[in-house]
Amino acid sequence: MSIHEVFMPALSSTMTEGKIVSWVKSPGDKVEKGETVVVVESDKADMDVETFYEGFLAHIIVEAGETAPVGSAIAFIAETEAEIEQAKSLANSSGVAATTTSAPEPIPATASVATPALASQNGSNHKEGRLVVSPRARKLAKELKVDLTTLQGSGPHGRIVAEDVEALSNKGKQPATAPVAPPAAVPTSAPVASPAARTPAPAPVVAAVPGQIVPLTTFQNAVVRNMVATISVPVFRVGYTITTDGLDKLYKQIKSKGVTMTALLAKAVAVTLQKHPLLNASYSDQGIVYHSDINISVAVAMDDGGLITPVLQNADAVDIYSLSRTWKSLVERARAKQLQPQEYNSGTFTLSNLGMFGVDKFDAILPPGQGSILAIGASRPQVVATPDGLFGVRQQMQVNITSDHRIIYGAHAAAFLQDLAKLIETNPQSLTM
Repeated sequence: MSIHEVFMPALSSTMTEGKIVSWVKSPGDKVEKGETVVVVESDKADMDVETFYEGFLAHIIVEAGETAPVGSAIAFIAETEAEIEQAKSLANSSGVAATTTSAPEPIPATASVATPALASQNGSNHKEGRLVVSPRARKLAKELKVDLTTLQGSGPHGRIVAEDVEALSNKGKQPATAPVAPPAAVPTSAPVASPAARTPAPAPVVAAVPGQIVPLTTFQNAVVRNMVATISVPVFRVGYTITTDGLDKLYKQIKSKGVTMTALLAKAVAVTLQKHPLLNASYSDQGIVYHSDINISVAVAMDDGGLITPVLQNADAVDIYSLSRTWKSLVERARAKQLQPQEYNSGTFTLSNLGMFGVDKFDAILPPGQGSILAIGASRPQVVATPDGLFGVRQQMQVNITSDHRIIYGAHAAAFLQDLAKLIETNPQSLTM
């Protein structure tokens, strides 16, 4: 018999503290080994956190909305119902630190990030015999009395998400008049939210009030740490003007098929990087790290503050239509804080496109762990001299690359931009092949 602590996990290499988004389980609930008990906000996303122990959630130390340092205790799990009151007494009388010596034979408790099950070809949402379900979907299914075993997950790797539960309920596959789960089935300490509240929505930006200090969000603090980390890196910048008439024409032709300009630009950069592996590399103390994949990160501003860079993995090898669908999904899940770590921390080259806001040109800050970032300005009509000695109007955009000067030199960056411009100006149709 023993009582275990659940600790705040490190969900990323840069995470120093986490915020409790919601508790999936309430005090007194039975928990199984490997079951999600809490949702934690890391520096980039909301992640399901599992426990390695079986028993009962005895006491919550850090409530929803509060933050705690990585490695600190956030809850107690008792192996038996009889130990629940003992855990509460220990928390109230001795404090969290004392429980490691007061509890009989304490075992270092752990809380691990819930790893999505790899989807099979038929999109299985089972992992080692159990369903892989998001906390919101599980709660919603309980409220609407939806049988999760009948669902096919549409989330990452076949994971069942709240939208799957709502879709099944709306289609009438479950009784339309199914009553909400009776109050007795839900602990009074954990009120059931309405279905609408389960769909993540961007948090509103806090209005600035003169004289007031508004604390940074978790995302903003992550950006601060990353930007400070780049100060010690020697960088240089190279600018280039690219004519986009051909690219703009192609975009108009295939826009109706769901293709985005972001995907086109990412594809163009990725294809060009095939010829310039050094621009896709990064510096390490041991030497130059040449990455085997070309993964394009694209900067996305979050509505509630901060910045995240969803990654288009293997962008050079994926067709433009699939790439566009992937990008749309990444942005939606990024703004709902549902990205998995590999979906925002596996980039090898970054794009920052402020051209969509009408910005003519700008310099971007090099992300930690990468060799280059490309800043893309707006495409505008410009009067230019044509090869036949006349004047004409061409659509042109300014791009500026920032590179790590420890491994990339001016000639390398210039050659990359030259080839990128050649691809966009003379052969944009190849991006659809």
